[in-house]
Amino acid sequence: MNRGRRGENIFSDKTDFEIFLGILQESSELFGCRVAAFCLMSNHYHLLLQTPLGNLSRVMRHVNGLYTQRYNRRQKVDGQLFRGRYKSLLVEEDSHLVELLRYIHRNPVRAHICKSVSDYRWSSHHVYVSTAKKWDWLYTDFLLKMFSETLDKAITEYEKFVQREESEEIIDFFKKKNFPSILGSRNFVELVKAKYYRKKKHDEVPQSKDLAPTIIEIKKVVGLCYKIDIKELEEVTRGQEKEPRNVAIYLARKHSGLSLAEIGKEFGCIKYSTVSNVVRRIENKLAENNQLSKMITLIRGKLSLEHRKNCPLFAPFSKRETL
Repeated sequence: MNRGRRGENIFSDKTDFEIFLGILQESSELFGCRVAAFCLMSNHYHLLLQTPLGNLSRVMRHVNGLYTQRYNRRQKVDGQLFRGRYKSLLVEEDSHLVELLRYIHRNPVRAHICKSVSDYRWSSHHVYVSTAKKWDWLYTDFLLKMFSETLDKAITEYEKFVQREESEEIIDFFKKKNFPSILGSRNFVELVKAKYYRKKKHDEVPQSKDLAPTIIEIKKVVGLCYKIDIKELEEVTRGQEKEPRNVAIYLARKHSGLSLAEIGKEFGCIKYSTVSNVVRRIENKLAENNQLSKMITLIRGKLSLEHRKNCPLFAPFSKRETL
């Protein structure tokens, strides 16, 4: 979520709203993030995202930066549009997630802009009750399945749910001046702290292994992007540097959740120290090689799409396929 500087508007007219949504769609495709919900208000916005590639900062930098440029160009102004860096929180995938979905969609009702969520145009509520193809880029199935495995019933139950007022728990949570960075049960909060707080040296931590791409998926997408056979990624050629192979090793280390030794076995039984050196070389090159950076960004986007096809967590409603 983010707000305009000094509470000023960040959306001035219909075109501004449409431009922001266009950038959001572009970002989801470019960076492999999954936009599950949104609500755009005149001076702030709320987004519900999944970032299986652990690249939230990169996504939001693109969204806020590009929108600011286009807004300033249209309005013939200059300078900062938002009050600062976006605010984010980690949400547990249980009742807290659907509570947050309702909180986001009821934002205009709480602000007394409208009487019903269906009266407000610039939120994803309409997407949750629609099967229009233009919204296929939004990841609504994941949350709708929490209401029912059958699409029609899921939509009906969702509509009933969102028309009811938010729980006191979620209202109290956001009333806090500096609300916590984690929304979930006590057990979930303790789990996150125990598992990830010791890894603060990392800016972001990818989601669980259920959302992480497999080695096979990584090799397949790298091979397609570099137009080479997967076997070439697995061959060890002494004295030669192979960019596609190194990129595959780098992405495996960043996203597969496997150890250095496990990755080494997947790439010709190389030593774990070799894997570490390859990752470090790619990281160094990324700082100065724009073409390499673009290639890895492209691969990550395609990798997310490939994983989504294979991951049962994101299987579409069987009924939706016939609509």
